[in-house]
Amino acid sequence: MMNKFIHLLIGEFTRLKKYNVILVNLLVTAIWLLALYFIEDNNLFNSMLPFILMIDTTMMASLFIGATMFFEKSEQTIATLLVTPSSHHMHIWAKVVANTVHMLFGSILIALIFYFVRQVEINFFYLLVALLLTTIFHSILGFVFSYLSKEFTSMLMVMMAYSLLFMIPTILYNFNIIFVGDVYKYILILSPSQAALYLLESAVNGVFKLESGLAIAALVLYSVLLYVLVVAPKYKSYTIKQSGV
Repeated sequence: MMNKFIHLLIGEFTRLKKYNVILVNLLVTAIWLLALYFIEDNNLFNSMLPFILMIDTTMMASLFIGATMFFEKSEQTIATLLVTPSSHHMHIWAKVVANTVHMLFGSILIALIFYFVRQVEINFFYLLVALLLTTIFHSILGFVFSYLSKEFTSMLMVMMAYSLLFMIPTILYNFNIIFVGDVYKYILILSPSQAALYLLESAVNGVFKLESGLAIAALVLYSVLLYVLVVAPKYKSYTIKQSGV
């Protein structure tokens, strides 16, 4: 079973390279590096670093999964998975793991550069936990976006709707525009974006708070529920539909 999974994983990395997803991820990483490099104020920098990492590991993780699914659809690659001896669970997790690994590379690269260049104190254990939980959940969420969309443009529209619902409140809260008050500190943990930001802030300031623990519980629960109730049950029907069978 492990040999089958490794074979699938290698295939996923090959497709990520073929579809230039890895290249795009590196370019996005370079953009984030430049944006952070020119922030001279240390307080602003320490608040923007986890915020940018949050954006990278949430929306970009979902986008890359969705892009890969649609490239496979256009090339009819997804149809070949129907005749492989591996289970659909292995197909899904091969994509999730491959996406998580290449996303981790970009995010950790950003953290390492500023750890040495700007002497930013980073708890890399907290950072790894935050990146893993956030990227895995949003990779799983990327499947849902694909299921709900007939074409890539419509998937982008679904992602925009998701951003308005979950990302915008996080931005408004963290910049003290709306949702001002301690009560929203815990209410907004229901937002995966805010949960991810709490964990990444813990990695930068090295302080593990109550909201960080609640954020871990939320992301784990969301990942399990989304996978068990939506992603795994719908994957076979999605594959058959996209293959034209």
